[in-house]
Amino acid sequence: MDIDTTQPWGLAIDFAGRATITEAGHTVYVNVSDTSLSTVIGPDSITGTYSPVNISAQFTETGTNGAVLRGIGRVTVQPVGTDPVVPDQTAIQRAVAAALANFADSTAAYTALCAKWTTTGDGSDAGASGNTGSGDGGSTDGSSVDSSSADDTSVDGGSADGTSDTTAAATDTGSA
Repeated sequence: MDIDTTQPWGLAIDFAGRATITEAGHTVYVNVSDTSLSTVIGPDSITGTYSPVNISAQFTETGTNGAVLRGIGRVTVQPVGTDPVVPDQTAIQRAVAAALANFADSTAAYTALCAKWTTTGDGSDAGASGNTGSGDGGSTDGSSVDSSSADDTSVDGGSADGTSDTTAAATDTGSA
């Protein structure tokens, strides 16, 4: 990412501290915000210091069947003494780099997970590494997977859009 030396944070941000950039083919959303709970930016009444500033960068890429990979990076700029935070022109660049690295790590982990559970073509769920699975939503290593939704493709058991999906459970009452 190129730093715009004419901008205090190295990138033009709007009044709410937001910016959108394209980096390495991804549309990255950047947010610069202080960590106080107050609408007035000023020193804390007890400590006399200003709040740190968080810079977050995040993006998602979606694939077929609702698969989603995310890249998230965050940098915190601390105030020095009792002075307010001085804008750091490299902070956004570092947050974007962290998001890209996080995305690459997630991609590698997702690829490894998919390779582990590749079907053999005979209808079984035996993976390339010999895992046979029990078919009960658990795994051979004692961990479990939330299988409340047949089309849930996210790794964390939530829905593909990042929300918890508890309404997709089967409604079959078992009566015939």
